[in-house]
Amino acid sequence: MEPTTGAPVDAVPRRVPVRQQGRQRDHGPDGDPRDDDGGAFWAPIEQVHWDGTPVRKEAAPARLRGFRLALRRAPSRTPPPPDPLPGLAALVVLSLVAAFFAWVSAGPFWLAVGHARTGTVVIDDCSGGGLTLRCRGIFTAEDGRFIAHGVRVSGVPVEESTAGTALQARMTGPDSGTAYADVGVARHLRWLPGLLVVLACTGGIVRWTGSARLPGRRHRRWAVAAAIAGPTLITVGFLAAAW
Repeated sequence: MEPTTGAPVDAVPRRVPVRQQGRQRDHGPDGDPRDDDGGAFWAPIEQVHWDGTPVRKEAAPARLRGFRLALRRAPSRTPPPPDPLPGLAALVVLSLVAAFFAWVSAGPFWLAVGHARTGTVVIDDCSGGGLTLRCRGIFTAEDGRFIAHGVRVSGVPVEESTAGTALQARMTGPDSGTAYADVGVARHLRWLPGLLVVLACTGGIVRWTGSARLPGRRHRRWAVAAAIAGPTLITVGFLAAAW
């Protein structure tokens, strides 16, 4: 079947003359139209209708034209870049918090793992009470290698906080400035919560700086590694200083 007219292919001529609008056909002397084509343009059958009218491209529906126009005029939907100030503020604040807890946890960590000098501390004076109890004393190493004056004494029981009381204590070194008199499970409570806070600050840096939301797997990995490396290096530095 011929797609334009629906007639059988063998019954449709391959070319037909295009009808000219407003043009009159020439007539012979007897009034009959001439048999020739009068110079008419013969177009392929695919370009004209059965009656010789040229096939015109149909205009796109109004809805389609409106959709194309809207696409042409639609503004760019690319989201604006995020504001870097909240991420920078979170990075600075969390890094400072991580540094503080790494500093206060470094000495107790070495004591808990066994890196310490055992000795005796004599209480000089104490102030406050309960959780606010602050004591100072003189620490003498058990092997007599050093004596530290005016050191802070941590973990002193309230009933033994009078001046002149001698307690067993440990120090990581003569320059640490703190002697720890607590024993048992209490010694682990001085470093474990602090390092857990450092770990929480590391997760907060990854979360609030957007390191885990960067496009591209490679960039995301590098950003997360850098966010983790900051608190880790701070903690390692304080551990090395407290050795």
